[in-house]
Amino acid sequence: MHAGTEVDPHSGAVAEPITLSVTFERDPDGGHSRGYHYGKAGNPNRRSLEKAVAALEQGEDSVAYASGSAAIAAVLGTVSPGEHVLIPDDVFQGTVRLLRLSLARWSVQFSAVDMTDLPAVSAALRPRTRLIWAETLSNPLLKVTDLSAVAAIAHEHGALCAVDSTFVTPVFQRPLSCGVDYIVHAATKYLSGHADAMGGVVVASTGRLGQLRTLQWAEGAVPGPFDCWLIRRGLKTLPLRMRAHAAGAARVAEYLQAHPAVLDVRYPGLDSHPQHEMARQILDGFGGIVSFRVRGGRATATRVAAAVRLFTRATSLGAPESLIQHQASAPTHGTGTALAEDLLRLSVGLEHPDDLIDDLDQALAHAEMTQ
Repeated sequence: MHAGTEVDPHSGAVAEPITLSVTFERDPDGGHSRGYHYGKAGNPNRRSLEKAVAALEQGEDSVAYASGSAAIAAVLGTVSPGEHVLIPDDVFQGTVRLLRLSLARWSVQFSAVDMTDLPAVSAALRPRTRLIWAETLSNPLLKVTDLSAVAAIAHEHGALCAVDSTFVTPVFQRPLSCGVDYIVHAATKYLSGHADAMGGVVVASTGRLGQLRTLQWAEGAVPGPFDCWLIRRGLKTLPLRMRAHAAGAARVAEYLQAHPAVLDVRYPGLDSHPQHEMARQILDGFGGIVSFRVRGGRATATRVAAAVRLFTRATSLGAPESLIQHQASAPTHGTGTALAEDLLRLSVGLEHPDDLIDDLDQALAHAEMTQ
C-alpha cells in the first residue's frame, strides 16, 4: 500500500502526482542530486512502481518495462549467442514468438519440455543451457510447476531460472523464496487490474538488474509515467482483487466440471487437477483463470464463445470484466505448441459468480441446440 510512495512534500497530496516531464533540471555543478536527469533513464512514477513490485515480491529491486513482452525479451536477452533456453511445453505464445523471431537471429536455441516432469527437465538440459524459463501456472493449460525443484535443477547445471508469474502474482506465490533468479510480470494484467495500462516488470537481485537497466537505457523500452501511475494505483487493491478473482474462478470451475457438455476442466483448485496437491502446497491461492474443453470440437467451442452475453470475447486477462477466448484461433496463437480445438480459456473477473455461471449455462445450452 505504501511502498515507493509518500505524501507529496509540495502540495500534501496523498495520491502520487503524475510526473510527465521528460527533462529534469541539473544541479549548478552539473549533477542530478534529485535522482532524475532524463525520462528514458528514470521517472518518479516508474521508480515508485519498481519499488512497490520489488517489495511485494520481497526482492531487492525491479525494472519496469513498456510491456510484458519487453520484460520477457529483457530476461531472454541475457542469454548469449549459441546458448540454449529450456521452456515449458505449455507456455505464453509471446515467449515462443520472441525465441523464434528475435533471438533465433542471434543463434539462441530453445526447446520445450513438460515442466511437471522433473526427470524430463533434467534430461532436456544441454551443455549450453543457460536459462530455464518456467510458469508456475502454465498458459493456458494451468499446469503447476514445482519452482523450487526446477530452480535447483537449473543451478546444479550452472544455469539460471526465470518464472513468468503473471497468472499467480505475489499474492499467491513469491518465487524468489523458491530460488528463482528472475521474476517476470506482464503488469498489464493483474498488477494493473483494470485493462487500461500496459507494462511489464522484472524482479531480481540488484546485481542482475544492473545489466538490464543499462540495456533498457540504451534500447529505450521504457513505460510512460501515466501507465506506471495506473499500474501502481492498481497494486493497492491487488490482494483484494486476486482473492475475489480466485473465489469466482473456483465457483465457475466447479459448475463447469459438473456440466454434461464439458469434457474437461483445468483449474488447480479442483481435486481433479493433475497437480492439485502440489498447488495446495506451493500456492496461497489458485488464480482467476479457468480453461475447459467442450464436447463437439471446435465448432461447439466457437458457438459457446459466440453465445456469451456477460463474458467479453477478448484476448487478455486480469481485468474486472470476465473474458472468454477460443485459444486455438486467438491471434496470439500459432507459433508454439498445438492446442486442442475445443479449448476455451476464461479470465474470471469481478462480476458475481452466479451471473457468470448463468451466462455460461445459457451459452452451453445454445451451443448444444444449434449443433
